[in-house]
Amino acid sequence: MKAFYSDHFVLPLPAGHRFPMAKYRMLRDALAASPHDIQFLEAPAASNGVLALAHHPAYIRAVQSGELTPQQQRQIGFPWSEQMVERSRRSAGATIAACRAALEERVAVNLAGGTHHAYADHGEGFCVFNDAAIAARLMQAERRVQRVAIVDLDVHQGNGTASILARDESVFTLSLHGELNYPFEKEQSDLDVALPDGAGDAAYLAALAQALDAMFGRFAPQLIIYLAGADPHEGDRLGRLKLSMDGLAGRDRLVLDAAASRKLPVAIAMAGGYGRNIDDTVAVHLQTVSMASTYAGAAMPASSS
Repeated sequence: MKAFYSDHFVLPLPAGHRFPMAKYRMLRDALAASPHDIQFLEAPAASNGVLALAHHPAYIRAVQSGELTPQQQRQIGFPWSEQMVERSRRSAGATIAACRAALEERVAVNLAGGTHHAYADHGEGFCVFNDAAIAARLMQAERRVQRVAIVDLDVHQGNGTASILARDESVFTLSLHGELNYPFEKEQSDLDVALPDGAGDAAYLAALAQALDAMFGRFAPQLIIYLAGADPHEGDRLGRLKLSMDGLAGRDRLVLDAAASRKLPVAIAMAGGYGRNIDDTVAVHLQTVSMASTYAGAAMPASSS
């Protein structure tokens, strides 16, 4: 299974910054030491033209040239740097590459990404460019697929994704998230499922199974982009849900089984994870990628029409 990484582009964050930048390199190191058959590939950088499939050119220029205002930088949560620009391009490029690989080989992974709070004209919540929206649009522009589903299981609603794709009937947006969690003003996805604080494995998995059934009842995707956030975990300091490792394994299995039973390719991005112990966050991501690798050897997806 191909896994695309960008962890060697490290943001120069101030001491004490709450974003767990180290988790990406820790995840790749853990996978490299695992028995799984994974091919690690450096993520390519998305060009301005590709970014413009989901973002306004003026915003792209402001990011590229370092002209983001202090307020825009605060909204993103990162100070501007050349490394931020390059990493953001690579993170989007990794999801694009994972989509292309998944369409050929069933499953592929971006070992970062899931930057679902980025809007067309601004970034938010540690998200600069919206990799899932960009990748979905590019797969369509390249005539690889016509219909894409974005299954967002980060604990926070994919507000930027919902906004960018609000009037696009060719991309279905599903978000299963904490009702009272960030962002506090939600956008409208094609299907939103809001869970109360403290929801555990049983409630979460029942809601997800119902949501997947509803999505497939309304929409016939040819590709799934799966945002497999680690932040529903019970040890996450920002998550407010109570999923165990077994519950998160069940979550991943529901998505991958739903795709496998329909012979659908899946590109997976890691999305959020802010464990009180960073090792817990890495363990959740490691579990997701390890499970995905077991699906990668299955039969090639049938040609879509």
